[in-house]
Amino acid sequence: MSNILLIEDEQAIRNVLKSILMDENPKWNVDEAENGAVGLEKIKEKEYDLIISDIKMPLKDGMEVLSEAMEYNPDLTIVMITGHGDVDLAVDAIKKGAYDFISKPPDLNKLLTTVRNALDRKSLISSNKELKKENKALKKKVAKKYEMIGDAPAIAEVKQIIDKVAATDARVLILGPNGTGKELVAHHLHEKSDRSVKPLVEVNCAAIPAELIESELFGHVKGSFTGAVKDKQGKFELANEGTIFLDEIGDMSLSAQAKVLRALQEGKVSPVGSEKEINVNVRVIAATNKDLRKEIEEGRFREDLYHRLAVIIINVPALNDRKDDIPALVEHFITDTTSQKSFDKSAYDALKELDWTGNIRELRNVVERLLILGGDPISGKDVEQFVKK
Repeated sequence: MSNILLIEDEQAIRNVLKSILMDENPKWNVDEAENGAVGLEKIKEKEYDLIISDIKMPLKDGMEVLSEAMEYNPDLTIVMITGHGDVDLAVDAIKKGAYDFISKPPDLNKLLTTVRNALDRKSLISSNKELKKENKALKKKVAKKYEMIGDAPAIAEVKQIIDKVAATDARVLILGPNGTGKELVAHHLHEKSDRSVKPLVEVNCAAIPAELIESELFGHVKGSFTGAVKDKQGKFELANEGTIFLDEIGDMSLSAQAKVLRALQEGKVSPVGSEKEINVNVRVIAATNKDLRKEIEEGRFREDLYHRLAVIIINVPALNDRKDDIPALVEHFITDTTSQKSFDKSAYDALKELDWTGNIRELRNVVERLLILGGDPISGKDVEQFVKK
C-alpha cells in the first residue's frame, strides 16, 4: 500500500488525477488537499510515499509547500504540477529538492511513469534507512563484543593511549601475554579511527604455514605455485584504505618480514609470482606475546621492521596485574550467556586469590564452568571445588 497526497486547488483536476491513479493501481491510497496549507497539515499528520503538488495555489503556493515540507522531512518525494509558463518555476523546484514535475493538462503516460519512478525512489530510500539501522545495530553489537572492561590503572592507561593515537595513522605494536585481549586493543584503535568505514583485516601469523604466509599477505597469481589455481588478493590489498592487524607477528618468517618492511616503506606489495606492484594505503597494527628485542638478538626478527612497527607501543597487562577488574569481567561474561545465576562476594574473593596464567581467556572459561556446575549464587566454595589450580 502506497500513500499518495494530491495538493491541488482545482477540484476537477484533483478528481481526474485521483481517478487516473486509482485506476492504475487500486492499492494506491490517494488523499486530497484543496490548498497548500491543508496539504502541509496532512503531511505532518501522516506519512506519505509521494506528494503531488500544484505550484500556483491560494494561501500557500507549491514552492512554499515544497520548502516547508522538505524542512520537515528531507526524505519526502514531491512531484510538482506546472501550468503553462511555469516551467522555470518547476526547474527551480527541482533544484530545491522536488523529484520531478508534470505539466497541465497531464499526459497519462508521463504522469504514470513519473509516479512509478517516484514511488520506486521512496522504496529505495526506505530500504537504505533500514540498512543504515541494521548497520548501526551491527556496529553496536560489534562494539559490545570488543568492549574493554575494567578500570584498573594498568588498563586505564591502555585506554588513554588508544584515545590519543586512534585518530592518527601511527603504526602500533601491542605487547602482552596470550589471552590478555590484544585483539580488543586493535579493534578499538580501528573503530575510533577515520579508517573505521573501511575494513579491519586480521591475520594470525602463527596460524599460517611459513610457506603460505607471503601468499596470504600479498596475494598470488594463477600458476605461481602448486595449488594456485586462480589469482588471489592478499590481505594487504583487501585492507586498502583500512587497517591490517598482524597478530602474533613474532612468528612471521624472515622472508615475509622483508616484504612487510617494503610494504611499509614504499606502500606497495607484489603478489607471489608477479612482477606487478600494487599500491596500498593501510594502517598496520601488530601484536605479539614474544620479546621482540630478544628475537632480534637471536636473529629471528628484523630490527628495521621492529622500529617501523613500534612507533607506538601498547603494553596490555596480565590479569594478575589487574585483579580488581575480575568482578566487572565476570559480570560482563555472565551477560553474554543465558544464565540467571550470580556470583557472591566470597566467589569474587576466591577468584582474586588465583593465579591467572591464562589471563582473561582463562577467566572466561572458568566463569562458564562455574555457571554450569556451581550453585546460585556461586560461592567461594564453588570456586574451590570446580576450579583446580
